Amino acid sequence: MYFVYMLGCGDGSVYTGITNDVEKRMEAHRRGEGAKYTRGRGPFELFSLWETKTKSQACRVEYFIKKHTKKKKVLFYTDREYLARLIYEEKGIEIKKLS
Repeated sequence: MYFVYMLGCGDGSVYTGITNDVEKRMEAHRRGEGAKYTRGRGPFELFSLWETKTKSQACRVEYFIKKHTKKKKVLFYTDREYLARLIYEEKGIEIKKLS
């Protein structure tokens, strides 16, 4: 099982990533050992978390999110079902929103 997550960064930006261990990944971001993009951009807030069945699906969802504008990304984490519907319609991937 893999997870796609969106983080709100201290500078107002939004970061999207994937992991198979959410707690470990969040701790890595807090320590500055996560993604290069997030280093120095804390504190972080977990905006949203989705579950996928495979790493391949998680990568496809992450890429889908990253290619959109910040305005659209806000919709992804504020509207509980919006991203899940869009991903299923466009990519045929079922995701489950956890937070």
